Amino acid sequence: MSFYEVIKSYENFDIDYYIENVSELDVQKSLSKDNLDEYDLLNLLSKKATKYLEQMAKKSNAITNQYFGKTICLYTPMYIANYCVNKCVYCGYNVESDINRKKLNIDEIKIEGDVISKEGFKHLLLLTGESNIHSNVEYIGAAVEKLKPKFSSIGVEVYPMEVDEYEYIIKKGVDSLTVYQEVYDEKVYKQVHIKGPKSNYKFRLDAPERGAKAGMRSVSIGALLGLSDFRKEVFSTLLHGKYLRKNYPHLEISYSIPRIRPFKGCYEGIKEVSDIDLVQAMLCMRLFDNHGGINLSTRESLDLRKNLIPLGVTKLSAGVSTDVGGHSQDNEDTSQFEISDESSVLQVKEMLKSIGYQHVFKDWERF
Repeated sequence: MSFYEVIKSYENFDIDYYIENVSELDVQKSLSKDNLDEYDLLNLLSKKATKYLEQMAKKSNAITNQYFGKTICLYTPMYIANYCVNKCVYCGYNVESDINRKKLNIDEIKIEGDVISKEGFKHLLLLTGESNIHSNVEYIGAAVEKLKPKFSSIGVEVYPMEVDEYEYIIKKGVDSLTVYQEVYDEKVYKQVHIKGPKSNYKFRLDAPERGAKAGMRSVSIGALLGLSDFRKEVFSTLLHGKYLRKNYPHLEISYSIPRIRPFKGCYEGIKEVSDIDLVQAMLCMRLFDNHGGINLSTRESLDLRKNLIPLGVTKLSAGVSTDVGGHSQDNEDTSQFEISDESSVLQVKEMLKSIGYQHVFKDWERF
């Protein structure tokens, strides 16, 4: 059984009808529980629950302080290539996009890593466009080997791989995997992923599990909010996390709640996700999975991130450049999307200090 069977089991369940008929009493009962089931999750994702966001926030804050304290792990992404073979209507890396294409060589990767390391980072997220032609597993492995001496933890956000390929990069030094399904609604998924390997819904859906089987220490999942109904997407994301946690108890699970940002191109089917919607999504993540990490990226402004941190955030990106080699080179027009928070590492650290939180650059050591 894979998570695909779990998704399919809800085909005949009318989530819209259920959510529309949630009562305030349903919300209150769910909010009073310590352990939530799927129906409780839907109750707290409902429109009726927006009246109880303050209560949800207080409970979420208490849970986060209990399990994580007032510390935030800082990391930064490192883009080493932006070649992509997929046609995804919402993405600036779209194979038909006219952005500048760039791929760092191993020496350039070392220089980029040295610059990032000097800022204090010990957690690094390595990113490429989704093309195993331009960025094959050997290239990614060589990049990791070159960077490993400088960083305690190296994660990858690349194209979905087979188990043996994940095993290969783990041996090179990778310990965490980020794979966003983008959208769990299979019908919408097929509409926005026109062609390329990424159009294979099930292969992408099963990628986090293949990573877990290969021995990844940590897996981060999520949906790109704005492609479909955010309530259904958060519901599916959390069911996915529950499935992974049940079947792979060793796995550290993290969630991300990125909202779609401006990119080079256009897509008219974007569904607005308000700040209130984002708050509700985050609170449901914390209340449903007390132990899960929650990442809030620079897709959101510094002020908004500051206000949302006490609600359940455990990880923040900082000092971000989404250009290929953007920390050490001037590679304009190579980015996947526009970021909202261009704050320096120092500014993020000062923001955390101002609200009583402590930043950490390293919360795990490779043995």
